[in-house]
Amino acid sequence: MNTNAFALRHIGPRADDQNKMLTTIGVDSLDQLIYETVPNDIRLKKDLDLDQPMTEHEYLLHIHELSKKNKAYTTYIGLGYHPTILPAVIQRNILENPGWYTAYTPYQAEIAQGRLEALLNFQTMVIDLTGMEIANASLLDESTAAAEAMSLLFAVRERDQKKAGINKFFVSENILPQTLSLLKTRSNPIGIELVVGKEEEFNFSEEFFGAILQYPGKDGQITDIKSFISKANSNRIKVAVAADILSLVKLEAPGKFGADVVLGTTQRFGIPMGYGGPHAAYFATKEAYKRDLPGRIIGITKDANGNRALRMALQTREQHIKRDRATSNICTAQVLLAVMASMYAVYHGPKGLKHIANKVHNKTVTLANELEKLGYKQVNSSYFDTLQIKTKAKKIKKVATEKKVNFYYPDKKTVTISINETTSIRDINYLISVFAKAADKKTITISAIEAFNNIEETIQRQSDFLTNGIFNSHHSETELMRYIKLLERKDLSLNHSMISLGSCTMKLNAASEMLPLSIFKWANIHPFVPAKQAKGYLTVIKKLEDQLTEITGFAATSLQPNSGAQGEFAGLMVIKAYHESRKDHHRNICLIPSSAHGTNPASAVMAGMKVVVTKSTAEGNIDVDDLREKAELHKDNLACLMVTYPSTHGVYESAIKEITQIIHDNGGQVYMDGANMNAQVGLTNPGNIGADVCHLNLHKTFAIPHGGGGPGVGPICVAKQLVPFLPGNPIIKTGGKKAITAISAAPFGSALACLISYGYIKMLGAEGLTESTKIAILNANYIKQRLQGSFDTLYSGERGRAAHEMIVDCRPFKANGIEVTDIAKRLMDYGFHAPTVSFPVAGTLMIEPTESESKAEIDRFCDALISIKTEIDSVSKEDDNNVLKNAPHTLDMITADEWVFPYSRETAAFPLDYVRENKFWPSVRRVDDAYGDRNLVCSCTPIEAYMEA
Repeated sequence: MNTNAFALRHIGPRADDQNKMLTTIGVDSLDQLIYETVPNDIRLKKDLDLDQPMTEHEYLLHIHELSKKNKAYTTYIGLGYHPTILPAVIQRNILENPGWYTAYTPYQAEIAQGRLEALLNFQTMVIDLTGMEIANASLLDESTAAAEAMSLLFAVRERDQKKAGINKFFVSENILPQTLSLLKTRSNPIGIELVVGKEEEFNFSEEFFGAILQYPGKDGQITDIKSFISKANSNRIKVAVAADILSLVKLEAPGKFGADVVLGTTQRFGIPMGYGGPHAAYFATKEAYKRDLPGRIIGITKDANGNRALRMALQTREQHIKRDRATSNICTAQVLLAVMASMYAVYHGPKGLKHIANKVHNKTVTLANELEKLGYKQVNSSYFDTLQIKTKAKKIKKVATEKKVNFYYPDKKTVTISINETTSIRDINYLISVFAKAADKKTITISAIEAFNNIEETIQRQSDFLTNGIFNSHHSETELMRYIKLLERKDLSLNHSMISLGSCTMKLNAASEMLPLSIFKWANIHPFVPAKQAKGYLTVIKKLEDQLTEITGFAATSLQPNSGAQGEFAGLMVIKAYHESRKDHHRNICLIPSSAHGTNPASAVMAGMKVVVTKSTAEGNIDVDDLREKAELHKDNLACLMVTYPSTHGVYESAIKEITQIIHDNGGQVYMDGANMNAQVGLTNPGNIGADVCHLNLHKTFAIPHGGGGPGVGPICVAKQLVPFLPGNPIIKTGGKKAITAISAAPFGSALACLISYGYIKMLGAEGLTESTKIAILNANYIKQRLQGSFDTLYSGERGRAAHEMIVDCRPFKANGIEVTDIAKRLMDYGFHAPTVSFPVAGTLMIEPTESESKAEIDRFCDALISIKTEIDSVSKEDDNNVLKNAPHTLDMITADEWVFPYSRETAAFPLDYVRENKFWPSVRRVDDAYGDRNLVCSCTPIEAYMEA
């Protein structure tokens, strides 16, 4: 046994266990199972061409050496990204803790109360600082949040504005350049006309429905947003404000001035720059717009005992329900980063944040004063942390580069300097010396920072913030460490047990893949530094792009999309650009199978396409005849087909090549949703089945952890004809020769997280990746066989096999009064997170074990489901006081003096012997979603106030 091989550590079942599983399934070998599962005509004819796998030790040495190619200059570029100080207690106990980073989206609220509380803190922090009424639990980055704000304001136009076709949106020229690029990407497909100009010259015409301001502006100037918003409100123009969150400690909240949306990034709250991400964006608005608020909202409700409980609110906005009518295509968030940012606020509290903000501002003013003594002209009249110096930029840049300092140079006559939390007096003196040398003058040395206030009195902060006790209680490391642990214990993560969520691929996130995230020269690189300073990152990015291109069988890859839904949108926009380059502007029909992920139709609508749904057969496959009929009907306007492979029903459709050919024959392109790529790697690929573009979920197939609901990374891989259109960035050159405008804020999306997938591929190599796919299929078919007789599998392949996941039918149990939700909640008592509930078929469970789970763990999971089936058989529709309907059972229930249930405490809490060894206690009973939606509370609120709602 080669114990150095990473594949041995990543793949769960041992060789002996694999043989036992194959015997249970009824095949002689793993190769026979794969032959019976994957259609032969789509199998790859040769192995993947990848580097030989590294051991974990070799990889860590390799990644350390690569980090040295990054030059960690002192950086004052700003533009939405700043050096920060991540408190070690947060780094060690959250970022580096699998109890936090391996959790899934909190769809099962009873076993996610810890994350939900941290996210409620995040929302409260955002509401307080912005002065708005409601906030969500994070978005992907500031620029995409700005695009979501534009879309929301467009959606909530007044009736007569909609009737009149009012579609102009004013964008201040002080907006961040990457945000402007993304607004261009998102506006055109949905019929919004952008008008970029100076705030002071805007005429507030009735032709406009909305506007967006940057606060402070990209060059640091704080404009009079108060009067702008007042005039806009008088003219029925709704206003979004993109605000620096740290500046809001000193600047009055935009909500107090009447803003309709306030958005930005929380990167400044202790999150490393990571060459662009991941970072949690924030988004706050008025309660009147809550039904149009994108992303996830955490709300307070009550459980079955009437006690306070948390859960995701307003679930009807989810894409799998509303599909092409969804608010947006956002299907994930940046939960891990939002949790970290919220803990930063908890740790520092309002007084600590004021100290940090004052320190940043005072040092900025000090620097401005000293530079003016050297003869430099600083033109910002009111600013928080950024100076705008008018001088010969080339001369400054030469000296700054020699002294290893990065500024931003927007033009030949301007230098901007953004001071940050890490800036010391020594740094200020060093900066002064840079400008002194450039001016051929003797430098000035200061010994202390004085208190200044260079913010106009009318916009200085007057309102309180973070008054809730949670932000005023945990300021010692001991207290915060215990608070973090308290919340962690309320969450079920992969470090406790298997999470078998279909379509979500909850595999091992190996420690050796995660460790590099804490290396200084990976964590602390600004996304807009010169390429020479990011050679380590650019090496990894190029190699990862090449690896993914090889794995998918395509011609090129873009890592820019920072979620799966962003990848979908990017893929469709690239297809759209391709058609337009051929003068086929009219091609706007997107065919989508009825079984597709709900984000597919939502993304298509965002891309300006019209969705036409195609039927599925009784076996769960695409109805080829219906597809052909609709493709031919719309051949003159057909843009694309969106298809998931294997299908969302967990089946390798043998007709896939015929399907892709039909689309091509009718002038369309084929977009493949990469959600199920874990069943393809090394065996087949999107290029081989005839697709033209796919997105990949690096947070699924390629081992980036789900982080409790984010981060995610959703790169797109494309065929040769689509390469020229890969997305670009306005500051750093990237993308194709005819690049579409930006898809996310940073040139390479969440680059720091991409290190994880790079390591995953580097350590597994071609053989390990292929073996992982085979074992994922083995594990799924083993579960299918073990559950036979208790649960029926809804769909199977032509030879009766499942792919890497399967759907089990729970609808027959309605005869006993049991719903699929009851099974999901009862699984908690057995120590498991439920599989995916009621997707893509209502009343079912979609199970995906992944390759990382051992036979022993899979057996425990199957034993739990089989035991639950026995429990179902023992109850009737007339008897709703049973162990399933009352699940989950909390410690308070089990230890209560009174026991009013017709089954024993042991049956409730310890239904199988293995549960005793590692019992996980849900912290609340079953939550009441309907009550929470009727009484929407989305911030920290005293329990008395809530219960009176």
